[in-house]
Amino acid sequence: METQKIIVLISGGGTNLQAIIDKLHNQSLNDKQTKVVAVISNKPDVYGLARAVEAGINTAVVASKGAESREAYDTLLSAEIEKHQPDLIILAGFMRILSADFVNKYLGKMINIHPSLLPKYQGINTHQRAIDANDDVHGASVHFVTPELDSGPIVLQAKVPVFEDDSSEDLRERVLTQEHLIYPLVAQWFLSGRLTMQGSQAVLDGKVLPENGYAAD
Repeated sequence: METQKIIVLISGGGTNLQAIIDKLHNQSLNDKQTKVVAVISNKPDVYGLARAVEAGINTAVVASKGAESREAYDTLLSAEIEKHQPDLIILAGFMRILSADFVNKYLGKMINIHPSLLPKYQGINTHQRAIDANDDVHGASVHFVTPELDSGPIVLQAKVPVFEDDSSEDLRERVLTQEHLIYPLVAQWFLSGRLTMQGSQAVLDGKVLPENGYAAD
């Protein structure tokens, strides 16, 4: 049986990594086996690495602390990735801005999840920014990675309500619940051949997705 190989890049606790492991590691999908072949962290001793070890998945640390430059780091990261020849690279809380050369090398086969309804609130502190803006709806977006930060074609978004007494942590937990549902789903679409990136657009089942992607129910 052909194996569809996944690499997950992390920087922390790895709750989205766990969702990917639970739904896609050693699973059968359209007569193919999906397998997380490696989890790579830019930080040592994060809990996400322990999650991978528990699941019997290879781990590696390509430490970003002390790297000479972004490009130098990305060269080391790419060398580690190339050991496994992945079909899909999943960024799961990987807190690095990647160089254009690195992103272009894996263009169309690397996805990210961002805790906002893109294009709103690119970057960090998204939950507090939504609260400060008095938004009544917030959420998460899964998108293909392009050289522009948090700007690649959006595949799927999930919305959550924002309540008056919400803290940023309350909102974060509500969004995370949705992230754990939609991220493995998008990965399944890609690995089953249903989802591709064509030019600057995400295409699902032969149809170009709208600018804000597919809206999860």
